[in-house]
Amino acid sequence: MRGCMVCVLSPRGPTMDERQFFTEKPEQRNNSLQCPRCRRTNEYSIRWIRRTRKAQIPGGADERARAMFAKVKDHLVRVDADVVCKTCGKKFEIPSHRTMVFLEELEGLPQEDYDE
Repeated sequence: MRGCMVCVLSPRGPTMDERQFFTEKPEQRNNSLQCPRCRRTNEYSIRWIRRTRKAQIPGGADERARAMFAKVKDHLVRVDADVVCKTCGKKFEIPSHRTMVFLEELEGLPQEDYDE
């Protein structure tokens, strides 16, 4: 595919990688978690990647990529899977089945300054 920097081969031919539709920015959010070993609750800083949809579709997009671009939403992707307990030092998995959160679900929560 011409003009496409990152392409994925599929049975239908090369397609655009969905990461080209977003601007990615790392961020950290605090969360209260309970250690399964010592049962103490502490605040942990969890790393996320904020994916914000670009204003325009990248050049070289076909009809399928345009349809995909119309459907994509801003979201957060969790980077960390484990944290280390601040009390006992035991490593434990973050107890959540959600590794991705749509930003529209976070509306109404306090906004933080994401520009550094």
